[in-house]
Amino acid sequence: MSKLVSAAEAVARIPDGAVVTVSSSSALGCPDLVLEALGRRFDDEGHPRGLTMLHPIAAGDMYGVKGIDHIAKDGLICRVLAGSYPSGPSSLPMPEIWKMIVEDRIEAYNVPSGIMFDMHREVAARRPGVLTRIGLDTFVDPRREGCAMNGKAAARPIVTQVEFAGETWLHFPNIVPDVCILRATTADERGNLTYEHEGAYLGGLEQAIAVRNHGGLVIAQVQRMTAAGSLRPHDVRVPGHLVDLVVIDPDQKQTCETPYDPAISGQIMRPWSSFKLAEHGVEKVIARRAAFELKRGMTANLGFGISAQVPRILLEEGHPDAVTWAIEQGAVGGMPLTDFAFGCASNADGFVPSPQQFIYFQGGGFDVSFLSFLEVDVEGNVNVSKLGKKPFLTAGCGGFVDITAQARKIVFSGWFEAGAEVQLTGEGIRVAKPGKFTKMVEKVEHVTFSGRRARAEGQDVLYVTERCVMRLTAEGLVATEIMPGIEPERDIVIASQGRVKVAPDAVTIDRRLLSETPMGWTP
Repeated sequence: MSKLVSAAEAVARIPDGAVVTVSSSSALGCPDLVLEALGRRFDDEGHPRGLTMLHPIAAGDMYGVKGIDHIAKDGLICRVLAGSYPSGPSSLPMPEIWKMIVEDRIEAYNVPSGIMFDMHREVAARRPGVLTRIGLDTFVDPRREGCAMNGKAAARPIVTQVEFAGETWLHFPNIVPDVCILRATTADERGNLTYEHEGAYLGGLEQAIAVRNHGGLVIAQVQRMTAAGSLRPHDVRVPGHLVDLVVIDPDQKQTCETPYDPAISGQIMRPWSSFKLAEHGVEKVIARRAAFELKRGMTANLGFGISAQVPRILLEEGHPDAVTWAIEQGAVGGMPLTDFAFGCASNADGFVPSPQQFIYFQGGGFDVSFLSFLEVDVEGNVNVSKLGKKPFLTAGCGGFVDITAQARKIVFSGWFEAGAEVQLTGEGIRVAKPGKFTKMVEKVEHVTFSGRRARAEGQDVLYVTERCVMRLTAEGLVATEIMPGIEPERDIVIASQGRVKVAPDAVTIDRRLLSETPMGWTP
């Protein structure tokens, strides 16, 4: 019997009350045609109803691939657990899924992406849920929010604190998925799947196994179909015995606003000269100072925001491959991409499935992580996952909690103030007009990173801004390096309302960071 069906025929098999797991990362790997058909079926029939959705990483974006927004309908979904959600600028309309969350119309949880993948592995093996120390003393901890994003979710906890072997752990009980919707490039007639045009493998295999081991339904969206036996066995990432139905979408995008780029899928190698350098400006200065923490031969993790410019700093200095980059979607090495294509890399050395990449991250195997921040408080806590006034400006925590839990060294980058008028010259940075508010707050809105736990674990933590470099100490945030042109008392101490102290032996940061030409720096 052929496994090839239309999207409408595939979603007709999804029953009321099902738990549905989707493999994607924003537009990367998003089975958008199947999700669109699912939303259309509900509009036409009023079914399926009451679905629980599992999204280890976000499904869809705000730039043309709707993903989860296709099914953000009252009655269709009642519960969502996601590592991240579609996000974008305030100039765009709020996604429908965010409206449902903030209006308390569904139970919504933000669960670290690595833990989400762990949940699939444990349920597949029929073990009693995830036992982890990832997320302790953050919003993941039930002593704080327990991953809940709204009141409905808070009333139905998904995580508990337990004592085991003399230590405190977090326990996530199993949630058994009934349906898996994943995406690949090619399927043969037996349902074997290859990923040759994809920018990452993500977690489709693990999600399919979790569903298959519990007798569920696995739907694969692909770009094309080939004859049985024509795929090279070593290229098959999800074998056909795990796949029930295949849906073809010849127009599926490789990733956000990118129909297809062979460098993203490792089919060609781009010349280093073809990559755009970071534009000269204050954010580039911040990224340059962050890059100073690198040494040749390191393996470094990279997050979204200002930190994403750090590889371009090495490129400009003539050392593009001095460091091996590892990103949560799975690319290792090469040049991580920015803006719409973040989560992909060109010239990668290899692609690791996201679940395995997160095992590496959770165990702290890398040398340093470069991440960004929305706000930092007096305890060194960092928030990247919640903005009450504009919730969809952040995607949630993604892999941030998994990455920071055991990282030996973390370099956070961001602006000291929001909305300040800052002038950059070859001599220094001058604050011409104070900002609307400081990002150095008394207490962060959401604890995505725990400064208290970092100190207890002996982690090396830096916060790099346009005004100074701060270190996390027993006394709180201390500025140990000052940007040229910055007046420490006025621009740091007073601007932070006294929350940041200046070290007596603070030094001035190297003026090379201000140059419009390469710095002449070697990692």
